[in-house]
Amino acid sequence: MSEEHSGEDISISEAAKVMSAAMREAVKKHSLFYLFQGGLMILGGIVALIYPLFSAASIILLLGWLLLISGLVQGLSLIGTRHVPHFWPQLVSVALACVIGVILIRNPATALLTVTMLLIVFFMVEGISKVIFSLTIRPFPNWGWVLASGVLGIALALILFANPAVAVWLLGLMIGVLLICEGAALGYLAWQVRKS
Repeated sequence: MSEEHSGEDISISEAAKVMSAAMREAVKKHSLFYLFQGGLMILGGIVALIYPLFSAASIILLLGWLLLISGLVQGLSLIGTRHVPHFWPQLVSVALACVIGVILIRNPATALLTVTMLLIVFFMVEGISKVIFSLTIRPFPNWGWVLASGVLGIALALILFANPAVAVWLLGLMIGVLLICEGAALGYLAWQVRKS
């Protein structure tokens, strides 16, 4: 079944060019804002690198407040909906969000230990899966990089397990590097668009 196309239809590549030009124009128009935002992100990343413990605890506190506030808002939306079929599971979800949020806010050090344990499990599982995957694709070129990545993940999990205090420092370090990379990328994009 064929469809009739009007003479105004454009191809996907032409639409992509139009969209790209519109995005470029929007970034150019707000390039100073993006440069400022990128600079703030880099500054925040540097602070996180200098004070990794503070930045890790800040993330835990932020997560706690987000859970608590979202739980309260969700709880308010449940008022008067007791006869709705999903009421009880939603109420349990609200209670869990509020309780976990309060625990994270009241004791961020314990929450950091929990995050550390989750990181250990994640790095171990990810590392083992990459080692197994690399051995199954061994004839392919560059399979050694996948193997090295898996071994590094397992080693990181073992290091964190042996010394959980390192995880707090590592979490803060990762936050700092992430902020610096994202801020630099955003600033570079805005600078290049502004120059063109």
